[in-house]
Amino acid sequence: MSAPFVALMRRYCVDYTARHDLSVCDQIMSPGYTLHMGGHDVAGRDKAYKPAAAAQFGQFPGLMLTVNQIACSGDRLVLSFTEHGASSRHGAVAAWAGIGLYRWDGERLIENFVEQDYFGRRRQLRTGNPDPVGRPALAPWDTPSVPPNPAREHLVRDWLHTTDPASQPCIEVDDAPAGHQTAPLIDVDEIEIDDLFSVGGLVAFHAVQVGFATSGEPDFAPYETLSARLHIVGLVETSGEEVLGGRVIRDRLGLHKRLTAQAENKPAYKPQAAFTSIGNEELWP
Repeated sequence: MSAPFVALMRRYCVDYTARHDLSVCDQIMSPGYTLHMGGHDVAGRDKAYKPAAAAQFGQFPGLMLTVNQIACSGDRLVLSFTEHGASSRHGAVAAWAGIGLYRWDGERLIENFVEQDYFGRRRQLRTGNPDPVGRPALAPWDTPSVPPNPAREHLVRDWLHTTDPASQPCIEVDDAPAGHQTAPLIDVDEIEIDDLFSVGGLVAFHAVQVGFATSGEPDFAPYETLSARLHIVGLVETSGEEVLGGRVIRDRLGLHKRLTAQAENKPAYKPQAAFTSIGNEELWP
């Protein structure tokens, strides 16, 4: 039997996301539901979140979500997933990964820290060469709750303060599982951890890396040494005193837009349109 939180996420993935039924949001999300992604805080189910979701469904009318991994501690849940579909604006299809860290009040969702690889999606829509969908979880809705492990949380906190996950061979970063080259994007001076929790030996986190841009990937070479903030999310497996492996998604698209704006001495976003940019890069200034 699945955990109650997992049962709720089944409704989120199947009844809401797969069917594009925004009315389900009223049943599974609190009115104050807040999504944090790429520096945006989409606060409020009805006036902020639902319009942003509707814009996403409008661009991808056949959007699907495949669950790649799910873990639940009872109070917290992490979902690693692939979204995929055809863009009505580009006439091309794409599959892009994401990880979300969810919080609930025992009945409905109240908060989510998430990142999705929109940078990889942009490449696919521009080239017409889609990536494969990530391997689906075999029985996601039968996932049991596993108690948290504070020692593993402490381990990963220390690891994040001393290590850039993108530099670790054991970590699958962004679209690397589809065969694309990835590299560290900033020289990290400090890390700001927004959220972190464990499910047994698994640890999920959302954080901001602060430092200076590097030329690790070609698209970022023109912005080397500019100040940078990179939002990342991850799910890693630990054992003893080690991080054995895991998955990390970085907000490369947001970083690239911020660095471009900084180089051109322009504001990064139009404040009034900020929330509509979630998942819809054409709406970004």
